Amino acid sequence: MDPFHQTVVMPSVVSEQDRKSPFVALIEGSGPDFSQEVNSLLRDRLRIVAILLFVSHLAFLLKAILLPSPDPIWEERLLFWTHAATTALVGIVALRLCTGCQIMLRHLRFAEFLIFGSSAAFFLLFEWNHLQTGIRQGFVPSLVPPWLILIFTYALLVPNSWRRALAVILPMALAPAAVLAYGWFAIPEMTAVRERLGHSQYVMLETLMVMATGATVAVWGVRTIRSLRTAAFQARQLGQYRLRRMLGRGGMGEVYLAEHLMLKRPCAIKLIRPGQTSQEDTLARFEREVQSTAKLSHWNTVEIFDYGHTSDGTFYYVMEYLPGLNLDQIVSMHGPLPPERVIFLLRQVCEALTEAHEQGLVHRDIKPANIFAAKRGGRWDVAKLLDFGLVRAERNRGEMNLTQIGMVTGSPLYMSPEQALGEPVDARSDLYSLGCVAYYLLSGRPPFEAQ
Repeated sequence: MDPFHQTVVMPSVVSEQDRKSPFVALIEGSGPDFSQEVNSLLRDRLRIVAILLFVSHLAFLLKAILLPSPDPIWEERLLFWTHAATTALVGIVALRLCTGCQIMLRHLRFAEFLIFGSSAAFFLLFEWNHLQTGIRQGFVPSLVPPWLILIFTYALLVPNSWRRALAVILPMALAPAAVLAYGWFAIPEMTAVRERLGHSQYVMLETLMVMATGATVAVWGVRTIRSLRTAAFQARQLGQYRLRRMLGRGGMGEVYLAEHLMLKRPCAIKLIRPGQTSQEDTLARFEREVQSTAKLSHWNTVEIFDYGHTSDGTFYYVMEYLPGLNLDQIVSMHGPLPPERVIFLLRQVCEALTEAHEQGLVHRDIKPANIFAAKRGGRWDVAKLLDFGLVRAERNRGEMNLTQIGMVTGSPLYMSPEQALGEPVDARSDLYSLGCVAYYLLSGRPPFEAQ
């Protein structure tokens, strides 16, 4: 890349009076529609859970069909049909969640209840049958594994607050101990097994300790995942704007395509993060310059919508999103432009500069990359003058440049002599730079070649 095309920053004795704008307000970054994102995630996760549990239930059901008990008792028949009903119910819910239609939150919560409630009911019956079988054979079986699987499936895959997760997980954690306690009194053979083993009370204690540990880890995991999800959401959220994709990145920050949450209007957001600036007062200068630019209302000047600070100190400002190419890109791709088109574009730029100069604003960085040929209002070649002393994302070069108050700035190939010498500049400096731009558009090269 030719360094003479870049915007340079050099020390200068020039200073300008700070300007304030009543049209731009300072806001704090926050996201109002986090629940909407969670609802969408909840549906996706419930679909995954339903499919996984359906496949698991179906596999064990096929095993029971292919390898049946030689002489099943009525409890085993009840368990089989309960298993079949649970498999069918979870499969129906999975099929419903795979459809493309929208599902309300309360319906998603009901689907969650059907998935985990039916599985829990089946596990209760399965554990009771398993306990009876073990006692008849002279030992106390472990009732923990199925419930731990269900608990961690819920904790890892279902987005939730930790309080709601605790309300769901706690009954699951108590279920094996409840089955074991009920079996001590309801199964006649249990007394003989307890007397023979002599340490059956430790089975209950071990069950409670394992389930308490599992439930605690699961609830803590839900809380951690929720915090990370919230942080990730807020990282994509600036005030009333949702970041969509990055348009450019450089040493001073990033530029993103964004969307207003309520209006659904596309816009461009430029970020300047703490630590990406070399001077302490740089962010204050950015704020003053945004306020100055916000005074401009001409059709051919880029519009500033908003600006603000996030909680971590990141400064951002919001401007209109311009589909199209800047003039540097157009000449690089297609060569010199016809005189008629050059006149048509630069007349619009002159009108935008007229308003700025009347308000005492000097651009100081007029160059082809700062003039956009956009499509606006159904019209092509609407010229848009960019960056009155602001951070810039040159899309064709993918880098950021800075124009600061009190600094000699601009591109050497388009900079006026007085600006290059660090002398005070006025509107005539912008007109000189615009003349250099006209030369470049007509000839395909700047008026002065770098040596």
